[in-house]
Amino acid sequence: MLKILWDEGFKDIYKKKIRDNPVLKEKFWFAVELFSKDPFNSKLRTHKLSGKLKELWAFSVAYDCRVIFKFLDENKVFLIDIVGHDEIY
Repeated sequence: MLKILWDEGFKDIYKKKIRDNPVLKEKFWFAVELFSKDPFNSKLRTHKLSGKLKELWAFSVAYDCRVIFKFLDENKVFLIDIVGHDEIY
């Protein structure tokens, strides 16, 4: 199982964008659970980013909700941000 890390900055983003939306909150935790078991599960649409974010990856929570992360090693990832589709692309 993948170890998922985040910092206070990510917690603040979660509070602003996810916590008070019960539907999105449920989808977020479902996606994180799937991600921890298999980061390339097809339901997550995990993909490498490009351009200035080329060192980072993203997985989908909902159509307009992506989690940006970085692989620290083969067993650990660091969650960085929660953004909408148009914010990345």
